[in-house]
Amino acid sequence: MFKKKLTFMLIPNSDGVLKQFKIPVAAIYATVFCAVFLVAGNFYLSAEYFTQRVDQSEIAKLRAENSDLKEKYEQLRWNLSEVEDRFAVLVEKEVKIRTLFDLPEIDAEARQLGIGGPTSTSVEHLSNTEQFALATELEIDKLLRLSNFELDNYGDVEKELNNVKARLEHTPSIWPTKGWNSRGFGMKHDPFTGYKQMHRGIDIANHTGTPVIATADGKIKVSSSQAGMGKYVTIDHGYGFQSRYGHLSSRNVKRGQKVKRGDIIGYMGSTGYSTGPHLHYEVIRNGKFLDPRKYILNQK
Repeated sequence: MFKKKLTFMLIPNSDGVLKQFKIPVAAIYATVFCAVFLVAGNFYLSAEYFTQRVDQSEIAKLRAENSDLKEKYEQLRWNLSEVEDRFAVLVEKEVKIRTLFDLPEIDAEARQLGIGGPTSTSVEHLSNTEQFALATELEIDKLLRLSNFELDNYGDVEKELNNVKARLEHTPSIWPTKGWNSRGFGMKHDPFTGYKQMHRGIDIANHTGTPVIATADGKIKVSSSQAGMGKYVTIDHGYGFQSRYGHLSSRNVKRGQKVKRGDIIGYMGSTGYSTGPHLHYEVIRNGKFLDPRKYILNQK
């Protein structure tokens, strides 16, 4: 078939000469094939060219995004470093608070268990940005663990400090009235007999009717009278503490009543075994009489 030829005739005007030529079929097929090949090749090359242009544009865009992400991760790492420093300050303060209030300390191993976590050992196959991202993720995880651990610790500290606060509120620690110390604690001369005997509190002298206040929070245990103390009040503060106020002219509280530090419980007088208006003030802990001046923080 490829050996055959096609005859083409050109018929001119009436005065022209008839022309005739033959073209092999193979040449026609070859021409058509070349034309198709050129068109297809042109389409292919055009597609490749535009694809590469798009790919290069996309790659450039991705590289720019990666660069931005890397910078943001670096900034985030700096911020995380500052947060870690602040956490270190919080830990230091927590340790100081524990030391100040004699609270149990957290040993170093327990803290490491509190902030430790799994780390990745295979990062060679990761890009720089991915490595930054992984390192940042690990830092965030560490800080989250640390924050939870410290939050629990501060919860324990708060609980203990509340207990300390309650103990302080229920510990006699201020002057029970205004006046001057007319007689101290210990072996003193009795004003009636002249002999030395144990004086189990301190005497504070002033005018009759001078207010007498509770030196700590507690509950009224006794509000009564007796020959020696005259009119007196005893407050049970808890934690083994009691305080007693004698020779009152009048009492301002009843048995079982709760009082706060600073509440008026009575007024100074000279009832009972007394030579003049004054307050006899005692501090007792676990049944033992103590020097009240050692439990007065606002010393004159």
